[in-house]
Amino acid sequence: MPPHRDKNDVVMRARALRREMTLPEGMLWQVLRTRPNGLKFRRQHPLGRCIVDFYRPTARLVVEVDGESHSMGDQPERDSRRGEWLEAQGLRVIRFGAADVMRDLQSVVTAIIRACTR
Repeated sequence: MPPHRDKNDVVMRARALRREMTLPEGMLWQVLRTRPNGLKFRRQHPLGRCIVDFYRPTARLVVEVDGESHSMGDQPERDSRRGEWLEAQGLRVIRFGAADVMRDLQSVVTAIIRACTR
C-alpha cells in the first residue's frame, strides 16, 4: 500500500507532477488530450493515496509509463504493491515502458484505446 499522505498533499503533488511530466509522459499526453476515439483521459490523477500517470474514469483504467528507475532497487516491488492496491479498488492497470512510448507512440495509443473498449 502507498505511504500515508494527506488528501491535500496528494492533490498538491499531482499538480506538481503535471508540470514536471517526463518526456514519454508528455508525448503520450499530447495524443491523449486530443480525446482519441472520443475517450477522455486525466493526467497525474490522484486515486486514494496514489497518483497515476493517466486515468480513464468510465473504463476504470489506469495507464502507467515506467522509466528505467522502475526496474531499480525496490521499485519493482513497490510498483507491484501499488498495482495490487489499485486493482483491489476495482481498477485495471496497464503499464508501458518509457522506451516503448518513445519508440512507437501510435502502438501504445492503440493498445490504450483497445483496453478502454474492453
